[in-house]
Amino acid sequence: MRRIIAEGGIFVMDTSVSLKKAGLFLLLTFTACWLLAGVFHFAGGKLQSTAGFIMALAYMFLPMTMAILVQKVIWREPLRRPLRISFRVNTWFAVAWLVPAVLALAAFGAALWFPGVSYSPGMETMLDRLQQNLNPEQIAKIRAQIAALPVNPVWLALGQGLLAGATVNAVAGFGEELGWRGLLLRELKFLGFWRAALVIGLIWGVWHAPLILQGHNYPRHPLMGVFLMTDFCLLYSPLLVYVTLKSRSVLAAAIMHGTINATFGLSILNLKGGSELTVGILGQAGLIVLLGANLLLFGYERFLAKTPVNQILLED
Repeated sequence: MRRIIAEGGIFVMDTSVSLKKAGLFLLLTFTACWLLAGVFHFAGGKLQSTAGFIMALAYMFLPMTMAILVQKVIWREPLRRPLRISFRVNTWFAVAWLVPAVLALAAFGAALWFPGVSYSPGMETMLDRLQQNLNPEQIAKIRAQIAALPVNPVWLALGQGLLAGATVNAVAGFGEELGWRGLLLRELKFLGFWRAALVIGLIWGVWHAPLILQGHNYPRHPLMGVFLMTDFCLLYSPLLVYVTLKSRSVLAAAIMHGTINATFGLSILNLKGGSELTVGILGQAGLIVLLGANLLLFGYERFLAKTPVNQILLED
């Protein structure tokens, strides 16, 4: 049971219990995930393969597994209410679903301001990244298919991304979110919204390191990619925490997580120039957009929100 201490007539949470629980969760999660990625790498596995896909999928579901282990098995506490597992759909689910596509499109627009980056209906940046995994004949076939499309590929990518984001990608996103915005948010809520969100984002970013170093998201710049991915997680985390609290469901965060993964292509689809470090929602352009989104969130919470987010955060 969680200990409560009376202090000056006000009941406050004993943070030592929360820190022990959070620490155990992080120890188990990082050990399992980094061990999995390390064994895969030193066994000669390649991330851009079927085996790599399976390993990465298992990696994503380990935070959920460890959250259940810590919460239910070790601490013997309920799962659904404390970790905000709620299927009660509300307006914030729609926000969580649509905002990632807006962010991806905004990152596309921001990239156009970078030197050497221009609009390209031929999807040059996307094809350039695909060349790392496909042969010239396959690339030529894709070019022909793009030219034959009756509509701009952006609209197809948007529709497919939104569909995948709310379904299969959301399931994968839940594998992470039950740990980060579920258990860890509950145990770090004494920090307050912004500090808790940023601490979780930093941890979440570092957790990606073994995959990034093996070529995930930044195959040409794996070392710098670790820093870019950490910055992305740091700036995206407040948005995920916010929709979790406002919707009162970690499922909204899973949808938001899944949809940003599914609509990533919108941020680079019609671009030419730049690199994986500069363009895209995971590049510098995306970081600028996310910083702006956080400033808007701060303003909304400060002047327009009817229920302060910290009030929701302290609810059990």
